[in-house]
Amino acid sequence: MSNEMFFESAVALAQRLRSRQVTAVEVAETFLRRIDSENPRIRAFTTVSHDLALSTAAKCDEAAAAGHFLGPLHGVPVAIKDLFDFRAGVRATLGSLPTKDLVPTTTALHVQRLEDAGAVIVGTTNAPEFGHKGVTDNFVTGPTSNPFDITRNSGGSSGGAAAAVAAGMVPLAQGTDGGGSVRIPASWCGVYGIKPTFGLIADVTRPNAFITSSPFSSVGALGRSVDDTALMVEAMAGPHTRDPLSLAATSTPVTEIARDGLKGRRVAFSADLGGIPVDPGVAMVIEESLGSLESAGAVVEPVDIRLPADQMELSLLWGRLMGALYSDSLIGLKDLGYDLLRDHQDELTPAFRDMVVAAQTRTMMQARADERLRSAVVDSIQDAFAGYDFLVSPTLAVTSVVNRNDGLTTGPSEVGGVAVDPSIGWCLTYPFNFTGQPAASLPAGLSNGLPVGLQIVGQRHDDAGVLAASAAFEAASPWISTYPGLG
Repeated sequence: MSNEMFFESAVALAQRLRSRQVTAVEVAETFLRRIDSENPRIRAFTTVSHDLALSTAAKCDEAAAAGHFLGPLHGVPVAIKDLFDFRAGVRATLGSLPTKDLVPTTTALHVQRLEDAGAVIVGTTNAPEFGHKGVTDNFVTGPTSNPFDITRNSGGSSGGAAAAVAAGMVPLAQGTDGGGSVRIPASWCGVYGIKPTFGLIADVTRPNAFITSSPFSSVGALGRSVDDTALMVEAMAGPHTRDPLSLAATSTPVTEIARDGLKGRRVAFSADLGGIPVDPGVAMVIEESLGSLESAGAVVEPVDIRLPADQMELSLLWGRLMGALYSDSLIGLKDLGYDLLRDHQDELTPAFRDMVVAAQTRTMMQARADERLRSAVVDSIQDAFAGYDFLVSPTLAVTSVVNRNDGLTTGPSEVGGVAVDPSIGWCLTYPFNFTGQPAASLPAGLSNGLPVGLQIVGQRHDDAGVLAASAAFEAASPWISTYPGLG
């Protein structure tokens, strides 16, 4: 295939597969060669599942020869995230040295749904240890590089996913988002990423069925276009009886995206979400992008967001909530023979270890106090939303950071002279994991050659609206030509 075909849309590729202009095996073999060629310099994939991909593709072709197509993703190469997004028989390192050889025997619900829709799983993508920070680097694989500048980071925690899409290694990649982990790397790698309304994509977690509720952590999707990404969301969406927090299926499929999704819509704009410092170069790109919203028919007005605490305190709140979530995750790993705190503390990333250890001594009432603060964040966001259909902001305060060579890359510790938490404090994403609203990051432009993302947030359950607004912005300000290696 030529480079243009590596950057072909998933929708177009799916159509060509259905019309049998190309076979699924041909597509799989070609993209596997692309991965084998590009991955050594990008480090997007931790495991490439050659045999699984080719056998799945062969089954797609057998079905097609009999006049049967497996679903909307029939034969389309897809990557899954290397966390708890298990596919039975495919190594899942979790970005952690103690679990670097873990091979799950079960398949996650959303991964099974992708395969049921005909997707060809080509491998797992890199993430920081247990997804604990907004960049992708770990002691197992090292940092994932940004295709726009391989000395810089892809963002995290779904960094391998975003980099693989931006580099043309796959048309689509699945991610998860507990603080921005889909939107952060989407912003830095110049792709489209969406965190749906919490519960839209069922997530069966055990031993704790409620583990993803604090903060709200959602399965999401990344692609090079809104239509492509919506196709992946639709394949994974829907309730499940063993996920008590999953939402009933919507009557209107999210893939039925209106082409005039911003016409007449009222859009609130916050440059800093009420106090998160933003780099001037990023701010300039975002300000210019508002013109595309207006040209698509939106009425854009600035709003003040009055958060209940400063950005550092809210970053620490997120860290405490995630520390409890990770501690709970480690309990589940004990059933697989891994006791990380007892046997492997010295192998863990220090920041991750500290989050987990701190959670061990939190009291129930301290946790309740955190939930009260989180509730106040929800109220402040809803106050800002009053009278508006969408809220937009920068996705991140800065462009991509330079990779380290020791597995310990982080985000900045200050922005514009203001101290921020290096794990998440430079991200304008995590407040919407407190609220559970759908939120997406769109490529808004470049600052010194590096991508900048615009975040679009909708009200809960309005995933179709966020996708429609995103599609309208994309039509007004297309970004496909920006990818390095295209042509």
